[in-house]
Amino acid sequence: MKVLVTGGAGFIGSTTVDQLVREGHRVVVLDDFSTGREENLNPEVEVLRLSITSETIPQVFAEWRFDAVMHCAAQIDVRKSVENPVFDAGVNILGTLNLLEACRRTGVKRFVFSSTGGAIYGDTELRPTPVGADCQPISPYGITKFSVEKYLYYYREIQGLSTFAVRYGNVYGPRQNPHGEAGVVAIFARRLLENLPLQINGDGTQSRDYVFVEDVARANCLALAADCGGAANVGTGVETDVNRLYELLAAALGSPRTAPHGPALAGEQRTSCLSWEATRELLGWAPRVPFEEGIVRTAEWFRARFGG
Repeated sequence: MKVLVTGGAGFIGSTTVDQLVREGHRVVVLDDFSTGREENLNPEVEVLRLSITSETIPQVFAEWRFDAVMHCAAQIDVRKSVENPVFDAGVNILGTLNLLEACRRTGVKRFVFSSTGGAIYGDTELRPTPVGADCQPISPYGITKFSVEKYLYYYREIQGLSTFAVRYGNVYGPRQNPHGEAGVVAIFARRLLENLPLQINGDGTQSRDYVFVEDVARANCLALAADCGGAANVGTGVETDVNRLYELLAAALGSPRTAPHGPALAGEQRTSCLSWEATRELLGWAPRVPFEEGIVRTAEWFRARFGG
């Protein structure tokens, strides 16, 4: 297939691109490089330097005639979404609609959307949370992802475009941006290696479902090859709190530092954990990389990049 990957120079996007290339697909990356990095680009892909919000998107689709789209580009910082929900919606909702309309007009066969399982359900006592659970996002970021999923349903049922949403847990691994846009694993790794100040927000018992980026990329590729509608959770079904995460990461990096605790973040979601059993039935996917192994592999990558 000729596959367009938006955000294909980013963390999840570039890892997905590598998997698609290994599977023999012709891959085109669309990225405005606001957060994506040149060094992440697979040498076998073609690159379009463009934002998903660009007015030229329809012309690009008409020229390239993609078979499928893997949509990873997004404004992903929850804190920025709170500070500027209008900008967040402009990228995540209007930018996605720009792509969907171009898909509809040019006969794209499959559209897979990078959604969120960490933010879309909100705090819930039903954990691991099944994909059919109520969605109660408590951030503008989560609301935009949920809104897009509703648009995907419309485009599938009314416009005949095959669409699907992959709801990620908290993704971590090599290539993650350590400069604060997202990803506590990456932030801690860099700060430990460069001996920079760090702290755990609140008591550190807030928990997440951490899923390794290569497992996520594999789920994305399986979703592109399928023809099912709806959504699927991509997580591990295991909760890990921030205190345990820090302990494992510091040990993997050989750091004796302990992390001080600071004030809790106002409105921060306390828990998130995803059930992936339905994903196994739908896509034939299951997580392969245990958190302890993934932390070691991630630490090795950050050590090579930042020294220490």
